[in-house]
Amino acid sequence: MNREQILGSLDTPLTAPAYAPAAARFTDREYLNIVYRTDAEALRAVVPEPLCVDEPLVRFEVMKMGDVTAYGPYVEAGQAISVRYGDKRGEYLHAMYLDSFPATAAGREVSAYPKVMGSPALYADHAALVGTLDHGSVRVATATMGYKHRPLALEAAREQIAVPTYMLKIVPGYDGAPRVCELVRTEITDLVVKEAYTGPARLQLFEHVLAPLADLPVREVVSASHIVTDLTLAGAVPVHDYLAH
Repeated sequence: MNREQILGSLDTPLTAPAYAPAAARFTDREYLNIVYRTDAEALRAVVPEPLCVDEPLVRFEVMKMGDVTAYGPYVEAGQAISVRYGDKRGEYLHAMYLDSFPATAAGREVSAYPKVMGSPALYADHAALVGTLDHGSVRVATATMGYKHRPLALEAAREQIAVPTYMLKIVPGYDGAPRVCELVRTEITDLVVKEAYTGPARLQLFEHVLAPLADLPVREVVSASHIVTDLTLAGAVPVHDYLAH
């Protein structure tokens, strides 16, 4: 294998890469979103500067991917924190748990998504939409929402999920010090909102040392939505280099 072939390789192992070199298009991506108020100091302890927290809001999300280019169906859950970068509103992706190793590996290596393996689920249970997240055999989150109680305006749904998202890209060097340390941004493109609903909701977070979602405790449920979309994720772009400042 010559130099050009090595440089053209996507990831390791070279002869059996963990994910395919394809742009992912998400078809029938189903969201359960619960926005809740938490402790401001807890947020400030985990949100990296230069991002700012104006209001202590967190979005707990469970996403059921009906079909994804190169990955197939999978489920993901996590927390996104409402932030501001300069005068632009967005979300900081704090934690993401998936049941797909290829999607986990690609999200971490190609971009900077804070993805780790977990066991999320999203399903209808009688008259409730239920989202759960387990770490190993332990339940760490349970979300419930009234199933399709009230229509949500499609434009309002679009505004909820199309905000810019920010992540930390950290790659250590061989001496243990950061080789890359950047704040990056990505956005949703080619978004089609197919269905959107709102209704009453509840969220429980449970203590777990390796999945510390409960470190951002639920003080008040602010809103909930159930949205079905098609979309594409744009590539990540750096907006702040910590090694240069």
